[in-house]
Amino acid sequence: MAHPTTLAFVLAGGKGERLFPLTAMRSKPSVPFGGRYRIVDFALSNLINSRIYSIYLLVQYKSQSLIEHVRHNWVLSSVMREHFVAVVPPQMRMGPEWFQGTADAVFQNLAFISQLNPELVIIFGADHVYRMDIRQMMDFHLEKKADITVAARPVPLEEASNFGVIVADADQRIISFQEKPKEPKPMATDPGRAYVSMGNYIFGRDFLIRALVEAQAKRQHDFGTHILPASLEKGRVFAYDFSSNAIPDMKPFEETGYWRDVGTIKSYYDAHMDMLGPEPGFDPMNSLWPIHPAFFEGPATKILSGEITDSVIADGCLIEGATIRRSFIRSGVRIEPGVVIDNCIIMDHCVIKRGAKLKNAVIDKMNLIERDETIGYDPARDMFRCHIDASGIAVLPRQGRKEIPAY
Repeated sequence: MAHPTTLAFVLAGGKGERLFPLTAMRSKPSVPFGGRYRIVDFALSNLINSRIYSIYLLVQYKSQSLIEHVRHNWVLSSVMREHFVAVVPPQMRMGPEWFQGTADAVFQNLAFISQLNPELVIIFGADHVYRMDIRQMMDFHLEKKADITVAARPVPLEEASNFGVIVADADQRIISFQEKPKEPKPMATDPGRAYVSMGNYIFGRDFLIRALVEAQAKRQHDFGTHILPASLEKGRVFAYDFSSNAIPDMKPFEETGYWRDVGTIKSYYDAHMDMLGPEPGFDPMNSLWPIHPAFFEGPATKILSGEITDSVIADGCLIEGATIRRSFIRSGVRIEPGVVIDNCIIMDHCVIKRGAKLKNAVIDKMNLIERDETIGYDPARDMFRCHIDASGIAVLPRQGRKEIPAY
């Protein structure tokens, strides 16, 4: 199917308070993920792989790290003016306030819609780990002659209160919408699950502009709470079943419709572990639908000796005589002899001295782990240096050693 002209807004302003302390100095979309990614790279990669090249990234809280990441890694073209990833902070055209909500963020940037005049406007979040061919959702939107299409997926009923819950008819037209209800309504075909919004939308341009102007007049600022419920009687609003989305080169062992909101330390940690093993639930090794990584300017990793099992090692590391099991080692990490690392995430430019032992821990960037130090073995001792998550995972906040770039 021929696709109409499109413009994408990626909402990347989230505080990510439940990911503290990883978000103490950066926004949630900027948090490093996997071997060489940031969380935002999944949304941007899905758009680029879907041949959607006009992208505005709307930022807000603690945005410098994200701005630097995009500047270094997401320059699309200096020749074709409609191929860009542009970072947009709050414009404050309506006053001194920052974005008041998801809908207000787009409303403050209506000028971009007027300038590019797209037929469809795509509005996606930047906080999730998944693969999606957005063209298939666009096809669904066009076939249904929809004014709004909402990407949706079933989740266990006990988890549904964290999302916007959708009730749809047999034709996938949305009948009602509940924003994070205390008692979510189960699916008619599956009483143990509810149908929830993924926070990803496709709008017809004119319908979106009218809806935003009307909402602004009522001081309503959120898509899930205000725009979607108000649109059910005014337009054709449909739910697109994300589980039907087909990605090329998916492995038979991968989880169908893999999608994770990595908004807590535990979910962030678990999503990493999903990528390990001979048959991972989410396999980043897909040449036909790549998640585009950050560029690293430095040497390849050098491993002098050691025992490494089921782990991801990024560029520029130096490892000697260490034991590493089921862990992620990001770029520029130095690991000395006798170190043991079990089920950990070690972020960029850390130094782990001789004899240190780490288990079930997340070590943020630029940390120095001293000789024979232990983390993850004694929570009572760890709490004086680490943040101990309710799940038991120890998180060591980012440090700022002067010889390492701050971003």
